[in-house]
Amino acid sequence: MSANSFDARSTLQVGDESYEIFRLDKVEGSARLPYSLKVLLENLLRTEDGANITADHIRAVGGWDPDARPSQEIQFTPARVIMQDFTGVPCVVDLATMREAVKELGGDADRINPLAPAELVIDHSVIADKFGTANSFAQNVELEYGRNRERYQFLRWGQTAFDEFKVVPPGTGIVHQVNIEHLARTVMVRGGQAYPDTLVGTDSHTTMVNGLGVLGWGVGGIEAEAAMLGQPVSMLIPRVVGFKLTGSLPTGTTATDLVLTITEMLREHGVVGKFVEFYGEGVGAVPLANRATIGNMSPEFGSTAAIFPIDQETINYLKLTGRSESQLKLVEAYAKEQGMWHEAAHEPVYSEYLELDLATVVPSIAGPKRPQDRIALADAKRQFLADLPDYVPDAGKTAGGAPLASSPVDEASSESFPASDAPAYGHQDNGSGQPQHAAVGSQPDAGLTKLVKVTGPDGNPYEIDHGAVAVAAITSCTNTSNPYVMVGAALLAKKAVEKGLTRKPWVKTTLAPGSQVVMDYYDRAGLTPYLDKLGFNLVGYGCTTCIGNSGPLPEEISQAVNEHDLAVVSVLSGNRNFEGRINPDVKMNYLASPPLVVAYAIAGSMKVDITTEPLGTDQDGNPVHLADLWPSEQEVEEVVASCIGQEMFTKDYADVFAGDSQWQALPVPTGNTFEWDPESTYVRKPPYFEGMGTEPSPVEDISGARVLAKLGDSVTTDHISPAGAIKADTPAGQYLTEHGVARRDFNSYGSRRGNHEVMIRGTFANIRLRNQIAEGAGFSSLPEGGYTRDFTQPDAPVSFIYDASQNYQAQGVPLVILAGKEYGSGSSRDWAAKGTALLGVKAVVAESYERIHRSNLIGMGVLPLQFPDGESADSLGLSGEETFTITGITALNDGGIPATVRVSTDTGVAFDATVRIDTPGEADYYRNGGIMQYVLRSLLRK
Repeated sequence: MSANSFDARSTLQVGDESYEIFRLDKVEGSARLPYSLKVLLENLLRTEDGANITADHIRAVGGWDPDARPSQEIQFTPARVIMQDFTGVPCVVDLATMREAVKELGGDADRINPLAPAELVIDHSVIADKFGTANSFAQNVELEYGRNRERYQFLRWGQTAFDEFKVVPPGTGIVHQVNIEHLARTVMVRGGQAYPDTLVGTDSHTTMVNGLGVLGWGVGGIEAEAAMLGQPVSMLIPRVVGFKLTGSLPTGTTATDLVLTITEMLREHGVVGKFVEFYGEGVGAVPLANRATIGNMSPEFGSTAAIFPIDQETINYLKLTGRSESQLKLVEAYAKEQGMWHEAAHEPVYSEYLELDLATVVPSIAGPKRPQDRIALADAKRQFLADLPDYVPDAGKTAGGAPLASSPVDEASSESFPASDAPAYGHQDNGSGQPQHAAVGSQPDAGLTKLVKVTGPDGNPYEIDHGAVAVAAITSCTNTSNPYVMVGAALLAKKAVEKGLTRKPWVKTTLAPGSQVVMDYYDRAGLTPYLDKLGFNLVGYGCTTCIGNSGPLPEEISQAVNEHDLAVVSVLSGNRNFEGRINPDVKMNYLASPPLVVAYAIAGSMKVDITTEPLGTDQDGNPVHLADLWPSEQEVEEVVASCIGQEMFTKDYADVFAGDSQWQALPVPTGNTFEWDPESTYVRKPPYFEGMGTEPSPVEDISGARVLAKLGDSVTTDHISPAGAIKADTPAGQYLTEHGVARRDFNSYGSRRGNHEVMIRGTFANIRLRNQIAEGAGFSSLPEGGYTRDFTQPDAPVSFIYDASQNYQAQGVPLVILAGKEYGSGSSRDWAAKGTALLGVKAVVAESYERIHRSNLIGMGVLPLQFPDGESADSLGLSGEETFTITGITALNDGGIPATVRVSTDTGVAFDATVRIDTPGEADYYRNGGIMQYVLRSLLRK
């Protein structure tokens, strides 16, 4: 029960139903607040307990100073938790382990139970092994169950053992798309109360639901576990960036182009740790599907959330997707009663302001390794050629080795599109009836061409080159949730097939929608056969390519790429394109809209300027350009209007938790504690609570520490956390081999996240990781990957990071990581922190952090420190070969948080590092050795 200090408890009558609500207008200053802060304000009013959440916290939000630096801590209590299976399995493993730990410490195991609704969607396990045939989906599902039977049995146990925990089985859809289409409430009803739907999720793209007016963001699995167990999320009242939208998108552009533009703008502006909120007259012109696409990309521009307020478009979407009439009425009535309904004329107070005229958006892609690196489509070929030398040894150099001068990309040209109803690319008629092609511009070609002959399975030979499109994937919730771009892709495929075009034989083409509704409307519109004809057959309902589950390239392609060191590319409609993520054979990755994915599959190369050069030739030998295939807005809207209806969503989500016959046939273990199989290589009891007492030990300083890795800027959680395929010659592959697992059954790291032994062996083992310790001191020729130098051995030989860490831990040597800017950016991978901790790392010293990973490090008992402003490991002369001592940490034992600690080395370097424990709640987690230990001890005291 709320303390109700502001007398905010009231009643809302909606039809025949009445609900308890907490009125925002009882708090002075609430009317001027941004929508997102109104959600936080209501959360505090409803959960005020006089201790953790007080009247002063509520006044702090009501009196929010938009210009202030965030300093006021509040406790946010999310209404629910959502998970995907890669991150969800270790969550359930940890809950099962906590039950045993509670029992061993004399408590009741059943106390470990979700107190907030928790839903897990199995969407990260399907791999696109099979593609291009009518049987691809069935074959991939069969392989998925064969690989993941142990995990799925474990999740079925969790569904029966834990209250308030539900599982959406495999083959249903992608977590974020299932969330917006079915699971999201927008306004929750629970215990007679109505309040805003809020959540945290174990995937950074949880923010997709922000498009529905639902405040939520990605957290690490360890934070999600705490939220499930009733622990609030400690946070600072954030700055809120107001992003004003005006105008409407021009013909020929898509939601993908819009979101890549917004990503570029917000990355440049700087929004890490902030809320972004969209407002203005242009909001009404943004369909809900586009809003969800924008919300989805919030992690790519670095914000905590990117939210659209509730308006009529929200109600329309909820109705389309099958929400009940009573729910629609409640959402509208609640939003209007609480002043949370979007009014275009009303401008709340914001901390910072940006503005975008939607009419200025141009067709774009992003790459080759970061989502914020937007490239105007007209410049894609030139930019690819400019970037290629970074991926091809000695490319772009003269015979003497000197670099050739390259032509810079003309940024101005990217904005010079014709203002007409024609698509903003393609050939234009010069009056002669012949296409007039734009000049591509000069570009050095030394070393940039390497034609390799390949013979396909059908015996037909062809040649591939640098820039060959090896993977073209319509994938990821980011765009497959958006019927406009999905229908656009299918219509483009239809036009291409009718002109006799095909995909190039070296392109692996896959279609992995985010929900079954997509295939329903494709079938109803008669568009599926055209996608099939181009090789975009259904491969599964899951994340697939976007998370690295692209499956192997055809053997002949993989062999040619590796033998000749070809820089081939992927083009995918996803949200992540980091190095080493998509496919181990693919060096360069580009994000694009689904229609452009189809176009690049036909063109077959990034060396084709698809805005001016033909994609291919028709049956009569005439060139076919992208403009000849691009569907009009009217064509797309007619299909959407005639082929997508409420009954599709109602049918497909009627029994969403039941699963297919394979799911239902899985044997379900019983009991409130799990029976661990000592032979399992998928699910093992982790060591987090071994030797744990009911009271925490005092915090100690760190002495005699060695550097496990010295890393540069923009090291992502993909570089740190194990992901993708497991190679046989790695510590993880060796472990599986030793445990009798055949190489063909290795599966992926993601599927084995419930086994800490596999995961710690893959931590810091990404093939694109550059550990400067291994690269230094004469080892610059070493391959990229999980290597370091082991200073426990004579002459400090190069070693696998895992092997070195085991030697250090055996000798009682603590470890540190040195890093650059934006350390830990990317997905909210809890294993990036768990693996770091289990490798024996006690502290990370970086120039700056991304929010989630910094928090996760604290949650695992690892101290995040920051170099002094303007300083770095290099500027301080740190090679990584030093021995480190860190003093001043013990000040945490006095109940406060030291602003800095002293870092010194045996070589005489010393500096004061900023302590990045940002809130008292985080300090409590660190003092207890981690968030799970803190929660467990808190439950034992009750």
